[in-house]
Amino acid sequence: MHRRPSKSYRRLQNVKETRKIFLIVCEGEKTEPNYFQKFRVPGSIIDVRGTGANTDSLVKEAIKLKNKASYDQVWCVFDRDSFPLLNFNNALLLAAANNISVAYSNEAFELWYLLHFYYHDSATSRNLYVKMLTIRLGSKYFKNDPDMFDKLISMQSTAIKHAEKLLSTYPNHSPVSDNPSTTVHKLVLQLAINSA
Repeated sequence: MHRRPSKSYRRLQNVKETRKIFLIVCEGEKTEPNYFQKFRVPGSIIDVRGTGANTDSLVKEAIKLKNKASYDQVWCVFDRDSFPLLNFNNALLLAAANNISVAYSNEAFELWYLLHFYYHDSATSRNLYVKMLTIRLGSKYFKNDPDMFDKLISMQSTAIKHAEKLLSTYPNHSPVSDNPSTTVHKLVLQLAINSA
């Protein structure tokens, strides 16, 4: 006689089916990983790596990692910085060709942090972000702060709105020249959807 699975077993199966396994490969070894590791996503479904590699080297590393395990979503997180135009564009093309999403910032990841406080649409050097964030935080901003996620979480929905608005201001969207711009919010939204 075949017995029906218990309700709790069926519920567990449904949870497993809706969960996604993320691989997030970051350019920075600490700043970005510290931020993304704080998401309230069960540890079994998020794998954050800080590589120290940049642009196309980072995407190549993500491809290697993707081929070693089964992930539902693979993301690369990197900055435009002052890398050659060709490197940045190649990284975007290589990622797209390998079904890897990119959460980039032009010019620096700190733009994402700043958008939590207000809408910012002026091209800004990465050095100025430190000063701007220090003012907004009310204390010295330093890279690799392991508490940035906690400091900003209450303003996350504001940052997402600001990032979306910022991208919409570029009619002929070109990631390499749209300064400032970021797509970090797209990864944040995906993590938020899966954190329930």
